[in-house]
Amino acid sequence: MSPRTATPRHYLMCRPAHFTVDYSINPWMDPAKPTDTGTALAQWDQLHALFQRLGHTVELIEPLPGLPDMVFAANGATTVDGRVLGARFRHPERAAEGPAYADWFRERGWRVRDAERVNEGEGDLLVAGERILAGTGFRTETAAHAEAAEFLGREVVTLRLVDPRYYHLDTALAVLSDTEIMYHPPAFDDASRAVLERLYPDALLADADDARVFGLNAVSDGANVVLPEAAVHLAERLRERGFTPIGVDLTELLRAGGAVKCCTLELRR
Repeated sequence: MSPRTATPRHYLMCRPAHFTVDYSINPWMDPAKPTDTGTALAQWDQLHALFQRLGHTVELIEPLPGLPDMVFAANGATTVDGRVLGARFRHPERAAEGPAYADWFRERGWRVRDAERVNEGEGDLLVAGERILAGTGFRTETAAHAEAAEFLGREVVTLRLVDPRYYHLDTALAVLSDTEIMYHPPAFDDASRAVLERLYPDALLADADDARVFGLNAVSDGANVVLPEAAVHLAERLRERGFTPIGVDLTELLRAGGAVKCCTLELRR
């Protein structure tokens, strides 16, 4: 097996300064269970520092009061070749996040398109080499996939999610390299599983235990894979494939249904 090579990446993140769970828009969120903003900040700080130690560039967007889910930067947009497809959220509780992220990009000279259809950024639009794997079923509309293909100039492959626990594609599938992915088959309908088996016959398959702790909500630089530390079986499988898994604790943010990838939007110039 040839050694894996890490590629320096450029990320956008948002500190969880206003993190809490005071509404419920996915099965992980329970406003009756108290959250600890200080713990969320400490866990997020460790992830931020880890990316920097790995040699990645991390920019920050200012967290806005009243938007507790803004920490999940991956949902804010999708970027390809200097183009930004802005997010348009399904739930009104998150609606203001889309314009906030779009403004950040516009102020820095990116070419931004305000979405006409509901799409929740890299939560459902995952760039995998020359294609975009696109989730639908709970948040992003299927019609948004055509909008993404037209504006971003990539082939878009539609995948339908069927388990409400895995409401975004990035909770059920992770891109490991331009040609490799890992995913949890039961999160998808039969047709989507068939597509994934055809496109990625050697994909790493995650079991229910690793999916349940958001092990697939991971970020890979081609060699290092940062994922929730509780996904121990998945980490071992990654080692067998020549990757270096790095576990982190984001259990406080998981109370809102997010982990490593949710916190990380890749900037592709």
